Amino acid sequence: MTDGRVQRLLEDLARIGAEADYLVGKGRTAYLAETMDGAVLRNAGERILMKAAIVAEKLPDDYKDRHAGVDWAGINRMRNLEAHDDKVNDDLLWQALTVRIPVLLTELGL
Repeated sequence: MTDGRVQRLLEDLARIGAEADYLVGKGRTAYLAETMDGAVLRNAGERILMKAAIVAEKLPDDYKDRHAGVDWAGINRMRNLEAHDDKVNDDLLWQALTVRIPVLLTELGL
């Protein structure tokens, strides 16, 4: 994979991180609200996490090896959980949005 392709993937991750930050800025109460607005935020959160996992999966192995501190397997497990479980725990997804995405971006220097 070319350096340009890796750079584009990293830019995608940075943009996804900004989306997560924006969503988190709406607050946990709004995210978990049993309203249509809350449902829209939860759906957006799921999509953000799915996109982050898909982009991370596309990064080449040698890049991932250079960033061994990143929980690449955990990112993949979250994607699988979202893709195959009809009812994912909203608190777990909130935790991923508020902690795991920022940690990923920090680990990658984004």
